[in-house]
Amino acid sequence: MTGKIHSIESFGTVDGPGIRMVIFFQGCPMRCLYCHNPDTWNPNGGREVSVNEILKEYETNKAFYRNGGLTATGGEPLIQIDFLTELFREAHGRGIHTCLDTSGITFRRDSKELMEKFDRLTRYTDLVMLDIKHIDPEAHRALTGQPNDPALNFARYLGERGTPLWIRHVVVPGITDDPQALKRLGAFIGALPTLKALDVLPYHSMGAAKYDALGLDYPLKGLQDMPKEEAKVLRSYILEGIRSVRNQKE
Repeated sequence: MTGKIHSIESFGTVDGPGIRMVIFFQGCPMRCLYCHNPDTWNPNGGREVSVNEILKEYETNKAFYRNGGLTATGGEPLIQIDFLTELFREAHGRGIHTCLDTSGITFRRDSKELMEKFDRLTRYTDLVMLDIKHIDPEAHRALTGQPNDPALNFARYLGERGTPLWIRHVVVPGITDDPQALKRLGAFIGALPTLKALDVLPYHSMGAAKYDALGLDYPLKGLQDMPKEEAKVLRSYILEGIRSVRNQKE
């Protein structure tokens, strides 16, 4: 089976546990204002590769991945769910740890066929890194052009499936840094039974040059990068929300 990818990073250290091969899938329906990979949006771009080609490349550096594995990111891997599932199935057969970095945007419970595909995918998925862009529906749509129901429902589904979950959240000045919204996000993820970690990532503008190269206007032009120290403070609000919901259960 073949799929469309943008690129491969051989030695990723921030996309799951350990050193990992990171596959950037091509195509994404989201239009996040802070996206630093606009070159992955077009589903017709990138290059076509087979599952065997990817795993053959993995095997050449296998010694470095002993405590790591393979991560699918993007773009949005879920828009190529059949190819993604086959890749993870074959990887699992070789004892490779699999991680999905996703926005969950394609998840829908009202499609039996799609739910069967998600059930099959999660069978071969060791970890999901779910990027929840904003807990508020209207703010999420303004930020991404899409609703947040798919991400929230996917998070709940992963809890039902027993799939380990890391939550990622990018804090952007004036957009995703409201303390009350962060506490609500914490309360939501604190109720998820398979939550294992929380990554709060400070906004940066390093992707702006890609917009120039593609002839696109960068939506957040002029916005200052967020200092790491400020991101740590904002993370504490999410942790407060997590504690509040877990204390209620005790």
